[in-house]
Amino acid sequence: MANHPSAVKRHRQSLKKRAANREVKSRIRTLLRRVNEAIEQGDAEKARNSFTEAEQALARASSKKVLHKANAARRTGRLAKKVAKLTASTGQPG
Repeated sequence: MANHPSAVKRHRQSLKKRAANREVKSRIRTLLRRVNEAIEQGDAEKARNSFTEAEQALARASSKKVLHKANAARRTGRLAKKVAKLTASTGQPG
């Protein structure tokens, strides 16, 4: 543990930031799981709605530097592809 006052403060800040980032990442994992579950069940409407929510969370995490912007873009793109494929196979407008 650091002894210098500024280092002690920096450590406190890093612990708070870590806790906040963990919450965001956990929420993102939950949202991504919901989209994938909807895709597996073949529920196109639920998948689209879940995808929208997940996409927003990924963008927000990216803008706050919780996730790298390329990481968020890659995840969003792959999910969009899956949802579009499901939508096309069920014949529903997308």
